[in-house]
Amino acid sequence: MVITIYYASITATPELQSQQQNIFNTLDCLNIQYQLLDLSTGQGLLDEMREKIRDPKAVAPQIFNGDHYCGGYEVFFGAVEAKKVKEFLKLETCQNQSQKD
Repeated sequence: MVITIYYASITATPELQSQQQNIFNTLDCLNIQYQLLDLSTGQGLLDEMREKIRDPKAVAPQIFNGDHYCGGYEVFFGAVEAKKVKEFLKLETCQNQSQKD
């Protein structure tokens, strides 16, 4: 499974930029590979993200593991504080399932 982050390269606030960078830095430090989908490209990604989450008001950043929705920044930050990033990203579950196959 691939970790995907919906983010915005053009941000309205320094806080949003900081949150996104915190996610990127944390994943980089943990050697967790991820792909970025930039909502600022205007390619319908915002609608796609909101549809996947089932929240018409959702904003970046939002994190997925394949089709599994993990959460936004607040939940991610809580997982970092609890030292449960892999559980948050559903990496443990996905690894266990692939071992059963």
